[in-house]
Amino acid sequence: MRNACYYKSVLGLLLGSWILSGCATTASTHESDPFESFNRSIFAFNEGVDKAILKPVAKGYKAVTPKPVNKGVTNFFSNLDDVIVIANDLLQFKFKQAASDTGRVLLNSTVGLLGLIDVASEFELPKHNEDFGQTLGYWGVGSGPYLVLPFLGPNSARDTVGLGVDVFLDPRLYYTGSPSGLTSDHVIYASEAVKKVDMRADFLELEKVSEVAALDKYSYYRGAYLSRRNYLVYDGNPPQNKNMKNIFDDDDEEYDEEDDEEYDEEDDEEDDEEDDEIASN
Repeated sequence: MRNACYYKSVLGLLLGSWILSGCATTASTHESDPFESFNRSIFAFNEGVDKAILKPVAKGYKAVTPKPVNKGVTNFFSNLDDVIVIANDLLQFKFKQAASDTGRVLLNSTVGLLGLIDVASEFELPKHNEDFGQTLGYWGVGSGPYLVLPFLGPNSARDTVGLGVDVFLDPRLYYTGSPSGLTSDHVIYASEAVKKVDMRADFLELEKVSEVAALDKYSYYRGAYLSRRNYLVYDGNPPQNKNMKNIFDDDDEEYDEEDDEEYDEEDDEEDDEEDDEIASN
């Protein structure tokens, strides 16, 4: 496989993180974050790289790129991501969703000019979010310890493994090159750089919210990541929501039964009083 060398360092990092996640013994203030001290140091490193390189480049990109072009780049990478989504749809037995997402890719890749235009959404074929980390969660694998990976950011043991599998579902991995000398490695490096800058530019506005809301940026991002992943794994209906619903439903039923009993007793008392009045007359 020609592109395997590109991912060698990334997969090595993912494998190392997975092995490390099985050795958690240190105490932490957060039950899902036994490596908090280590994670905070990596978080600080990522913040430094972002502040020095990625954020300035993203600001420049956003300043010089017209909105339609910026949107088209986002759509293009979203269309590539839909291939990974389809594979994980099938692994989760979501066949109806897989059919919808397949139609999305076909429509956007043809009428939508290789995904630059999101035509599928206009035809009510919505964008879905599935990856192998969610697939593992679907089959009952726990998230494991929270991890912050260099350059890759917030993650978990389960999602780190999922990341490594999704790499091999990426269509760019199978690009065979062209006669002009543009190799698969060139395509992957260049497209990944553009993708990261585009994603960072799209995040600039949302970043302001986190800066205002968060007293501790690390804890804020950790909570947001874990909550979102839990939400995605359970398709927007995580177990605690179901339990809360059952509790409320039970309370409503008990309340209704008590009301009915009280209502019946009041009716009986009123009927007895009426009978006594009739008898006395």
